Amino acid sequence: MSSTPDTARLGALDGFFRITERGSTLGREIRGGLATFFTMAYIVVLNPLIIGTQADSTGGFLGGGDVEQAKLLVAAGTALVAGLLTILMGVVANFPLALAAGLGLNAFVAFGIAKLPGMTWADAMGLVVLEGIIILLLVLTGFRRAVLLAVPAQLKTAISVGIGLFITVVGLVDAGFVRKAAGGPLGELGVGGFLAGWPLLVFVIGLLTIIGLYSRGVNGAILYGIFGTTVLALVVEAVADVGPRIVGPDGVVQNPTGWGLNVPALPDSLVSVPDLSLVGDFNLLGSFDKIGVVAAFLLIFTLMLADFFDTMGTMVAVGAEGGLLDEDGNPPHSQRILVVDSIGAIAGGAASVSSNTSYIESATGVGEGARTGLSAVVTGVLFLLATFLSPLVAVVPYEAATPALVLVGFLMMQQVGQISWDDLEIAIPSFLTIVLMPFTYSITAGIGAGFVTYVFLKLVRGKASQVHPIMWLVSVLFVLYFGIDPIKSLLGVQ
Repeated sequence: MSSTPDTARLGALDGFFRITERGSTLGREIRGGLATFFTMAYIVVLNPLIIGTQADSTGGFLGGGDVEQAKLLVAAGTALVAGLLTILMGVVANFPLALAAGLGLNAFVAFGIAKLPGMTWADAMGLVVLEGIIILLLVLTGFRRAVLLAVPAQLKTAISVGIGLFITVVGLVDAGFVRKAAGGPLGELGVGGFLAGWPLLVFVIGLLTIIGLYSRGVNGAILYGIFGTTVLALVVEAVADVGPRIVGPDGVVQNPTGWGLNVPALPDSLVSVPDLSLVGDFNLLGSFDKIGVVAAFLLIFTLMLADFFDTMGTMVAVGAEGGLLDEDGNPPHSQRILVVDSIGAIAGGAASVSSNTSYIESATGVGEGARTGLSAVVTGVLFLLATFLSPLVAVVPYEAATPALVLVGFLMMQQVGQISWDDLEIAIPSFLTIVLMPFTYSITAGIGAGFVTYVFLKLVRGKASQVHPIMWLVSVLFVLYFGIDPIKSLLGVQ
């Protein structure tokens, strides 16, 4: 008996994605794709609140308009790039791995690159594109192993922990939970040392909600937390008429107990045709004129560190969760996975939404039974549909979104136990990396201090031969980076 068209199509899907061969079913793949999307869909809201709300060194926002327009553009672009890349991962690599704008990476682009003197958003995104091209070349040539071996594993862990602490501080400050102390160098709790105002109460409730959901193992805890806290903020504003928290040009805060970023109110329309004008809005080589070759190279290397190594760990972790690793501990088609991930960095920069990378949240879909790239295709299609929901981003105040940053910071901070704190040669550089990121509000400063200190300790303890040549090169460049002003003065350069 001949097969029906529907049966034939299912057979083609099964043959292409090897669903039966990997012990899965069509239903499991669809459920897995849905679970992964709802676990990581928060990035469509969170990425605009990180890079869409920050001005570059010239005072410009992404897209050239105001902050409200920037958030809508970033939301649409974030969903578009995540959707296309995740579908590409599913089709090309046949692996249940989703991609989206990387947390930590976006914070580094916003605070560590775009705000450097003279830099614009287009220049910053150009560096992201260059970083992606370099990673792609490293993957294609097999040279990636040299880069992997160059930086000590525990120092890479310290970078991740430091970025987590940095993100936490950003979240607490943006929410107004921590503010600059009137008579001190650092910060204080709330307003005058007290948690005053309805918005801070909303933040605390949101933070406890997300922590509670996560601790109960609820998939999508971050997304549900942002959604529920936003609804609470809408109700509070409708009843209490709190209004915005406004920082004047003189630094004086008007209505200090008001909302940060947005006053929560429903938009005129929940759905709109996405504005994708950010795509292609980057300047590939503009940063070299603005900040110099050495600084640009260091920023590219820093982006590469944060991006490249996470992918290796993520694909192995997701593969292990699904029993997809070979006898050497590698997932199937690992080269294809790395190629698509490298394209993600290029595409994220080209669309001005920051580097896209593989998400560990994909393990949620694998936990639902997904074993093939079909689940990634399902997740990608859902992201494409989400491009039409960008107006919802304008509803979310800082107080509803930043609890997610605090939880993400905690998740990244958990890796701190992997550092050998009794080994001074790694402990001191790791310590400086971690603490300097939040205290200087610069991810670059933390990484540079860690690298230079690591090489210095190896040198003074007679172990210089243990330092990889790439680490020597980068450390020298960081010394030049930190000392660029006195060097310029000695050379008589303005």
